[in-house]
Amino acid sequence: MTRPVLVAPDKFKGTLDAGQVAVAIGRGLLAGGVEDVALLPIADGGEGTMEAIVRARGGRILGAGATDALGREVGAAFGILDGGRVAVVEQAQASGLWRLRDEERDAVAASSRGTGELIRAAIDAGARAVVITVGGSATTDGGRGALEALGAHFTSRTADLRALRRTLRGVTLSLACDVRIPMCGPDGAARTFAPQKGASPDEVGQLERRLVAWARLARNAAGRDPAAEPMAGAGGGLAGGLWAFAGAALRPGAALVLDTIGFEAAMRESFAVVTGEGSMDRQTLRGKAVFEVATRCRQGGIPCYAVPGVDRLDAFTHRLMNVEVEAAARDGAVASEADVERAAKRLARRLLPPSGRRH
Repeated sequence: MTRPVLVAPDKFKGTLDAGQVAVAIGRGLLAGGVEDVALLPIADGGEGTMEAIVRARGGRILGAGATDALGREVGAAFGILDGGRVAVVEQAQASGLWRLRDEERDAVAASSRGTGELIRAAIDAGARAVVITVGGSATTDGGRGALEALGAHFTSRTADLRALRRTLRGVTLSLACDVRIPMCGPDGAARTFAPQKGASPDEVGQLERRLVAWARLARNAAGRDPAAEPMAGAGGGLAGGLWAFAGAALRPGAALVLDTIGFEAAMRESFAVVTGEGSMDRQTLRGKAVFEVATRCRQGGIPCYAVPGVDRLDAFTHRLMNVEVEAAARDGAVASEADVERAAKRLARRLLPPSGRRH
């Protein structure tokens, strides 16, 4: 092989970040006889996306103060690229569920204000384009808190957007959404994700009614209705709120991230691509990062392989995705870095001609 094998995995949620997975796969491939690997950790818009983008693009991470979902001051950060012209704000940095203890989870009270504070800090630092990576939040406020931090003022029937528009003058917002759900309805933000954010069944109903009223206000005041808009429910409706009131663009997270980090060019310069995630399952097929990688490899004629923690897809689905899979763990076990490395070493045998294999 004269071209490298591109290693482009997502995180193994709850165990290994994307960078750790990439390093483990790279070590295993090299141990198995692959001569050259290039590491490009990826993400789909959820936690870890900011780091993946900044690392791939050679950007910097700047610290900033913000409030968490319950209004407490926390230390957070945002990324900058292209000399500061582009910023990356990760919703989970300030408004993430990970910041709250289980007993603190309060989906009704939780606010996205801290995410808006980070967007404002990025703009104040000189960013003219802000990519907001949406997911992993503790909130279901439709983005109201973030919009208020950016200058908007709301009542139950009115929206004063004049200060918001001044804040965003000359600035474009793009949201990398990790799910495609609408803001409202049986598949919306409240009914789908609020229970894991601490909402009781009664509170889920309360949040749904609140989001329906919020979508109605957006339609009347801003001319955009996020209620049934695909991806508007991402991040507890943050995506829909910024889309409706701030004119933000909604993009599938995996596609936006791969475009931002230059995946396409790296893929075309590679002999093959090895991706992976914690669990390959039916969710993978709904636009997750691994599926997007496999799709682009198929379209580009580049062989694609995957080293997931566990593989819950059948052989027929593997063929549809045009991906060969070497799972790191079996029988529901949690894959360690050593497991990932061993799986990649086994995978190397498929990548190499018989004469190049190490035994």
